[in-house]
Amino acid sequence: MVRNVAADMADLDPEDFHLLSGVEHGMRFSEWVSREKLPEFSRLTAEEVDYRLDRMLDLEFLERKTIQYEGVQLTFAGYDALALHTFAERDTVEGFGAPLGVGKESDVYEVQSFRPMALKFHREGYTQFREVHRGRDYTSDKEHTSWQYTARKAAEREFDALETLYPDVNVPRPVDQNRHALVMERIDGAELSRAELEPEQASGVLDLILREIATAYEKGYVHADVSEYNVFVDEDGVTLFDWPQATPSDHENAPELLARDVDNIVSYFQQKYPSDIPDVDVAAVADAVADGEFSSVTEF
Repeated sequence: MVRNVAADMADLDPEDFHLLSGVEHGMRFSEWVSREKLPEFSRLTAEEVDYRLDRMLDLEFLERKTIQYEGVQLTFAGYDALALHTFAERDTVEGFGAPLGVGKESDVYEVQSFRPMALKFHREGYTQFREVHRGRDYTSDKEHTSWQYTARKAAEREFDALETLYPDVNVPRPVDQNRHALVMERIDGAELSRAELEPEQASGVLDLILREIATAYEKGYVHADVSEYNVFVDEDGVTLFDWPQATPSDHENAPELLARDVDNIVSYFQQKYPSDIPDVDVAAVADAVADGEFSSVTEF
């Protein structure tokens, strides 16, 4: 997890953000931005750049490396600060709270807006950039693709999917998006992997999840990574979250991805609740979901 930068925000000046934005701009063209280019990119004087650069390096918002030249680049902490600054200017975020979840590719915090919300920072590409670059199709057409581009595209894709699906599909309500971060409704409930359902409840909950997958497919998206770790369960039903890899339903691989999602979630229930989820024709379930004809796993 990248450190929480919220406590540092009040001490930053507009010029600090000018410098961070200048480095961000330079990283569109090079992984390491030449120090000599910083006055041009940030629109600060050379003297101001020197002062601000030392401050940002001390805060670990930037890092420095000497190659054929002295170069700097944003850290994820610096990128977080830029996104938070934008959210504050838009009055999207008014206060910052505790972590809600930490994963390999994202950090999620509680934030205060007009009510408690969740702020998700995407981390794709920072520590395993080469693997992500090869595996995600939205980076494949770029000769130079920075980790910040990869993370930003993941956030944009997730926000677009949520905007399309909400409220027809039970997903977190999207509120705002900037760079690699998005603000959305905070969902209360238990992660499916931690939920202890009564055996006789299992098939009903599985039906709810599959109906949400079917509605999402009808509305234009395959989740493409459905598992027990991205479904919340509460007394009102289920919520599907974590959509950065969402794939349009008209994509050539959509049927295959849909079938994989169905297989993943049915297999989980069969393993955990074998007495309530007998042998199921998963291929037939996937076809019914794709055709908008799914009702219950008990029919298969």
